[in-house]
Amino acid sequence: MNLSVNGAFVYYTIPVLGGIPITQTTVSSFLVALTVIIASIIIHKKLKKRPRGWQVLVEKGVDMLYNMVRETMGEHNIKWAPFIGTIFLSSILGSFIGLTGFLRSSTADISCVMVWALMISLITWFNGIRYNGFFGWLKGFTEPIAVMTPMNIISEIAQPVSMAFRHFGNVAGGGVITSILYLALSLLSSKVLGLISSSGIAVGIIVAAAGAAIIILHIVKKTKLRYLITGIIVLMLGLGGVLQALGVLSGVPVLAFGIPAVLSCYFDLFSGFVQAYVFSLLSMVYISNSCPAPAQEKQGQ
Repeated sequence: MNLSVNGAFVYYTIPVLGGIPITQTTVSSFLVALTVIIASIIIHKKLKKRPRGWQVLVEKGVDMLYNMVRETMGEHNIKWAPFIGTIFLSSILGSFIGLTGFLRSSTADISCVMVWALMISLITWFNGIRYNGFFGWLKGFTEPIAVMTPMNIISEIAQPVSMAFRHFGNVAGGGVITSILYLALSLLSSKVLGLISSSGIAVGIIVAAAGAAIIILHIVKKTKLRYLITGIIVLMLGLGGVLQALGVLSGVPVLAFGIPAVLSCYFDLFSGFVQAYVFSLLSMVYISNSCPAPAQEKQGQ
């Protein structure tokens, strides 16, 4: 995950309207949109009457999307399925793009998810005015009693803010945690390997042998998992110390291998998928509340 605590890096500033910055987020968002468009065109051109392979998976995903929209928003709002699918794909791919290592996750920028959240709010307000009329929509801010008007207004303002910060906070926070852990493990690796290598190759061999012995003991005695993890770490330290003493791994953070990658997979893959689903689900709920069924619309009138 390529994440800067100071914010997205500015690649270029277009000298128009006081300067329009082209940031990492702009590039990532453009690549995500381009990927979705190209994939849609390719899939559309290669569709067959008898689906096989990847087409079966795509059709299964589309069916799941339409069923989710139908169950959450109602049959009368099934037209929103492509929009919800676009939001979900943009969110999940925007998080996954950070796994490239040189691109920034677009969802790790508050400006990106805030635009999405504001778009959902604008759609909700537009539908509220469309189905209830402007004064009918305003009347909703005075119900159930006039005293609640300030709270209702605050609730409408807080809706996009809470959606944006929930999504942004989980993705950006995960990137910061991973970066801090990588830095800490790199410093620890430098200190420990420096101590082992400075003591001589023999010390490194002894440490590596101790780690191998712990691993063998775990395999033979079937001890707890923490013993296996300890053995692997000790073995890596011993081998790293030997190689560093020989000048092979000079300055390489051995301890930083693996652990940050596992956390990055969690925050980018699992957490990114969950946040995309939650954002899409909230979008469906908010839009469906402003788009009542035809029977309810007539009853309200």
